[in-house]
Amino acid sequence: MKTFVVGISGVTNGRKTTLAKNLKKHLPSCSIISQDDFFKPESEIEIDTNGFLQYDVLEALNMEKMMSTISRWIESPRRLLVSTDSGSAEDISILIIEGFLLFNYNTRAYEPPDTPGYFDGHVWPMYLRLRQEVEKSTWEIVYLDGTKYEEDLFKEVYEDLIQELAKQKCLHMTT
Repeated sequence: MKTFVVGISGVTNGRKTTLAKNLKKHLPSCSIISQDDFFKPESEIEIDTNGFLQYDVLEALNMEKMMSTISRWIESPRRLLVSTDSGSAEDISILIIEGFLLFNYNTRAYEPPDTPGYFDGHVWPMYLRLRQEVEKSTWEIVYLDGTKYEEDLFKEVYEDLIQELAKQKCLHMTT
């Protein structure tokens, strides 16, 4: 059986969860693990000098619990039977992990809005700092343009995923 893991990361409120859910609609047998499910209780979150809770740092997350959840999935993944290039059937498991700080052990309007200054003063600078750390890694990372339409982003990621699965001879299908 082959296991395929996809990581989706980016700035807070950058539509990572939406992309993951859209991929799951087209790959129904895959699983999603969301980093947002692993925040520590508010009482354990640090407060910065401006009075903002520091959710955009690794210390705000229970990463041990998240890594344990990922490990359990890898030990017992959900399987999908697919046909291969040779015409035989093969088990494949796909896991999508999404979150704003996955690869790190202009403002955007959304509702409800953050406290004035929070995005520009904390979220965006933290994202830029953490992205620099990721760019130093040797991982194969594809950066997406978050200003594109949701459907265009989905199509781009879905097509890349299908091509990668085919390249690894995990999947034989036409899109």
